Amino acid sequence: MHLVTADEAARACPTCGVFATRVKGSAVPRPRDPPYGESRLEFRWHKRRWFCREAGCARRSFTEQIAQIPAGARLTARLRSAAGHRVRDAGSTVLQAARDLHLSWPIVMNARIQAREVTDAPLPEAEVLGIDETRRGRPRWEQDPTTDKWLLVRDRRHTGFVCPAAGGRR
Repeated sequence: MHLVTADEAARACPTCGVFATRVKGSAVPRPRDPPYGESRLEFRWHKRRWFCREAGCARRSFTEQIAQIPAGARLTARLRSAAGHRVRDAGSTVLQAARDLHLSWPIVMNARIQAREVTDAPLPEAEVLGIDETRRGRPRWEQDPTTDKWLLVRDRRHTGFVCPAAGGRR
């Protein structure tokens, strides 16, 4: 899917706020977004590089950016939020959320920590905390019959924490 910036505020210099009038060049980043159904969408954002026309501004050039995709970001804010919600609200482990969203473990862990709407929400207090499904040993792989790809079915280590007072929710 090819995208262009429609927001005129994206051509305002992030340092001084002056609107640029002269294009320096272009860039085509491919920010990642949450999957849509079973398939992944691939975005190609055709954005422009601008010269800052303010003489006193230390920044000479910049690229367009919007709130959902800051400059230099490889993931959309929507994908980071989805990763944080998967761990916090859906009871998924960081590892499973990373697999489901095709992300790495550190990205999902940072998204869980950084997503304010996820981490600032109050949690119910747990009176008892139990450990469930502790597994150690060899990983298990199975071949997908339709694609012939090998999929990791069981990881080497996995521990789930359960709160019996909350109906066994992880």
